[in-house]
Amino acid sequence: MHLRPFLLSSLRSATTGGRRYHLWMATLTAIILTGAYAYSVQWRYGLAVTGMTDQVSWGLYISNFTFLVGMAAAAMMLVLPAYILEDVDFGRAVLMAEAVAVAALVMALGFVVVDLGNPEGSWHLAPGIGYLNWPGSLLSWDVIVLNGYLALNLAIPFYILYNHYAGRSPEKKKYLPWMYISAMWAVSIHLVTAFLLAGLPSRPFWHSALLGPRFLASAFTAGPAFVILLLYFIKRTTKYDIPEGAFSKLALVTVAAAQVNIVMLCSELFAEFYSQTHHSINAQYLFFGLGEHNALVPWIWTGIGLNVLSTAVLMVHPLRRNPRWLMPACATLFVGIWIEKGIGLVIPGFIPSPLGEIVEYTPTWVELCVTAGIWALGLFVLTVLVRVALPIELGEVRSPYLQKPSEAQVVRPRAVRPRYEEVRPVRTR
Repeated sequence: MHLRPFLLSSLRSATTGGRRYHLWMATLTAIILTGAYAYSVQWRYGLAVTGMTDQVSWGLYISNFTFLVGMAAAAMMLVLPAYILEDVDFGRAVLMAEAVAVAALVMALGFVVVDLGNPEGSWHLAPGIGYLNWPGSLLSWDVIVLNGYLALNLAIPFYILYNHYAGRSPEKKKYLPWMYISAMWAVSIHLVTAFLLAGLPSRPFWHSALLGPRFLASAFTAGPAFVILLLYFIKRTTKYDIPEGAFSKLALVTVAAAQVNIVMLCSELFAEFYSQTHHSINAQYLFFGLGEHNALVPWIWTGIGLNVLSTAVLMVHPLRRNPRWLMPACATLFVGIWIEKGIGLVIPGFIPSPLGEIVEYTPTWVELCVTAGIWALGLFVLTVLVRVALPIELGEVRSPYLQKPSEAQVVRPRAVRPRYEEVRPVRTR
C-alpha cells in the first residue's frame, strides 16, 4: 500500500532542490555524458584506443576497481557497531555508509564492464545465465560476492527506509540476520579480489600471502575517511545531526587501519629489497625505476608521503578531534590510498613482463574520460540515495496513508464536575 507513494516521494526528493544541488547534478551529468562518448569510441574501435597493451593488460580501469572494492567493504565499519552492537553514535550515520557502499559497487562493476572491451559478452559473467566456471575460477567468486553484496546493501536500507516512511519500526528479526551476513560478505569481497591477484604465480609482485590483509587494511583506511568527509558535509549543509562521537570513533578506526597499512607496506619493502632476487624487479621498477623507465616512481612516493603525513596528523589526539585538521587529513589519506592501492598495485605487476619486456603504461584520453564518467556516475548515485534518505530519517516525508486522528476519533477529556462536600446538620443537645 505504501510502495507507490514511497517511490513517487523518493523521485520527488531526488529531483527537487536548491540552485547548488541542481548545479552539482548538472555537472555530474555533463561528466557522465563525456564519459559515455569516450566509451562509445572504445566500443567502436576496441581496447586499441586505450593505453593498455599485450604486456600491460590491466590499466586505469582495474586500478580503480581494486580501490573501489575496498570502499564498498568499509560500510561494515558502521554496520557492525550500529545494528549489531547498537551503538547510538553510529545509528544516524549508518545509512549514509550503506549509500557509499552502493555507489562504490556501482562504480566497481562499471569499471569491470568497460574493461571487458566488448560489453556484449558481459552476460557470460551473469550468475545463472553465463558460464562462470564456478567454483574453480576465482573470477566467478568475485562476480558472485560483488553482486551479492550489492543486493544486500540495496535490500537492507530499502527495508529500513520503507518502514520509517510507513510510520513503523523495522523488525529486527527480519533484517538483523542479513546484517550479520553483510558483515561477513564485506570481508569476502575484498579477500576474493586480493586472491584473484595473489593467485597468479607468474606475477611475483602480487604473489604474496600479505596481499589480502593489506587489501583489508587499506580498505578500512580509505573507506571510513571518505565516510567522515561525507558525514561532515551532511552535518554542515543539512538539518541532519551527526553526533560528534561518530566522527571521533570513525577517525580512530581510520588512523588504526592506516598504521597497520603502513606497517604492512614496510614489511613488503623489507622482503623485496633486503635480500633482492630476480622476483624484486617489479618493486624495483615501482619505487626506483629501471633505467629510463620510471613513470610510476613519482606516483608511488607521492602516495606514500600523503599516507604517512595524514596518518601522523591523525595520531595526534587534539588534531584528530579538530575538524580543521581532520577533514584535510582524511582527504589526503583517501588520495594516498587511491594511488597506492590502484596505480601503485595493479600496473607494476605487469612491468616488466614475465618475458622481461619493459613496456610502460600511459592512459589515453579515452580511459581518462571513461574513468571520470564512472566516478561521476557513482557520485550521482550517492547524491540521489542520500537525498532520498535524509527527508525520511528527519521525519519530513511520510506516507499519505498514515491515518490522522479526526475530530470524531479524538478522545476528549470528560468534564469533571466540582465535587461539593455534603453539609450535615449539626446535632445539638
